[in-house]
Amino acid sequence: MIMMITGLLLILAGVSIMLYRKEILRMIIGFTVVDTGIHLVIVAIGYVKGGTAPIIDKAVSAAPPAMAGVKALTRVVDPIPSALVLTAIVIGLAVTGLMLAYAVRLSKYGNSTDISDYEEQKW
Repeated sequence: MIMMITGLLLILAGVSIMLYRKEILRMIIGFTVVDTGIHLVIVAIGYVKGGTAPIIDKAVSAAPPAMAGVKALTRVVDPIPSALVLTAIVIGLAVTGLMLAYAVRLSKYGNSTDISDYEEQKW
């Protein structure tokens, strides 16, 4: 529950950073904060209190045969959210690197990191 609330607060903080700051680097930082908050929310969704890894071990197989499957299903943590978060971290790192490269290029072109200085590039 704490991880879910922390993730939602990070998402709100990141969105507010992106909306109220007009500098490119602060917008990139806000995007990264939102990305981290989303990762925390996804991990919190897949969390099971007192759960174990999704591996059939001796503790699960020691139960009576009729109850072994039910006991295993109630004790294991879903591995899919964790795998999705690992993939999202890699993709987020690549997107952040691309945004930083774009910001460096833009600051060299216009000698500023403020969005309002680039009016001629808007549609």
